[in-house]
Amino acid sequence: MLKLYDYELSGNCFKARLLLSMLGVSYDTEIVEFYPEREHKSADFLRINPLGQLPVLQNGDKVIRESQAILVYLATKFDLGRKWYPLDSPDALADIQIWLAFSDGITASISAARLHELFMYDFDVEECRNRAYVLLEVMDKHLWVNRQQGFDFLCPMEHPTIADIACFPYIAMADEAGISLQDYPSVRLWLDSVKRIPGFIAMSGIFPVSNI
Repeated sequence: MLKLYDYELSGNCFKARLLLSMLGVSYDTEIVEFYPEREHKSADFLRINPLGQLPVLQNGDKVIRESQAILVYLATKFDLGRKWYPLDSPDALADIQIWLAFSDGITASISAARLHELFMYDFDVEECRNRAYVLLEVMDKHLWVNRQQGFDFLCPMEHPTIADIACFPYIAMADEAGISLQDYPSVRLWLDSVKRIPGFIAMSGIFPVSNI
C-alpha cells in the first residue's frame, strides 16, 4: 500500500493527493504537522527525507521525495493509458518538462508569498509577487493561444497532464498570497478546466468549480 506523508495546507502535498484521486489509487496517509509543530524537521522524519520537506511518497522500500517526482512516479506506474505522462511521445514529454520547471518558479514566487502571509516566513513578499505576475502573464498568453487551437490545458493535447497538476495548486490559492488573478482570464479558465477533471478534490483554499 502506498503511504503519503502529507500536510493538509501544503500545495505540494495537494498535488500528490489530487493526482492520486484522479487516478483512483488508494493510499494511506501519515500526517506531518508542518506548522507550528515543524514535524518535518524532526529526527524521525529526517530519516525518511533528509531534506525535511513534504510531500514524501513511500511504496514498500521505495521512497520518493519532491512533488514533481511523485507525479511522474504515479503517472508512470498507475496510468496505463499513458495520458498523464505519455512516455511514447518525446514532444509531449518535452512540453510537460517545460511546465514542471515552470512550476518551480510558481513555488518560489506565489508559494513563497503565501508562506509569508500564512506562516510569517521572512521573504521579500513584494519581490515574490512581482515575480509571480511575470509568470502569470507568460502563462496567460500561452493558455490563450492553446485555447484558440482547441486545447484547455497547458500542453497542446486534448487531455490534462501532470504539468497541469504541478502548476495548479498555488495558482488556485494565489489570493492567499495577496496575488490577484483578475488580469489573467485564460489562467482563470484553465483553473476551472482542472477543477472539472473527474476525480477532482478540494482542499482548504481551493474549492470546486461553481456551476452557477
